Amino acid sequence: MTARIANPFHHAGASLKGAMALEKSFSDSGIDQKLLGLVRLRASQINGCAYCISEHVRDLQKAGEPEMRIHMLAGWREATDFSPKERAALAWTETLTLVAATHAPDDVYEGFKAEFTEDEQVIITLVIGAINMWNRLQIGFRVPPAA
Repeated sequence: MTARIANPFHHAGASLKGAMALEKSFSDSGIDQKLLGLVRLRASQINGCAYCISEHVRDLQKAGEPEMRIHMLAGWREATDFSPKERAALAWTETLTLVAATHAPDDVYEGFKAEFTEDEQVIITLVIGAINMWNRLQIGFRVPPAA
């Protein structure tokens, strides 16, 4: 794979600065960062973004997420060690990442709504939108994962 743009972060400065400010707001949101890391990793797995998968695996490892849970994330529905809150966030992540096919069904939203406040729902939904944007940036420009 040959990168189309070696480092997209060196371009469109104002737009990327805004995107980074949005990411900073997620860090300051008070929502568990491991949960947001799982959301980011799951969306990246669905989209097949090698760059983002490698980054979010590293982030989760640094945060102390157990290796087995990282490995089991793609099979979270059958795994036994994800909490109801994590399951609701992961189901919401999947349905929004695949929104053209799923149309965000009511049953998935009801499960999500049962676990999170309205503020948390909006922030997690923004995180899902943002990671899907980052996936498209990295995949579109064929940015390889860091060594």
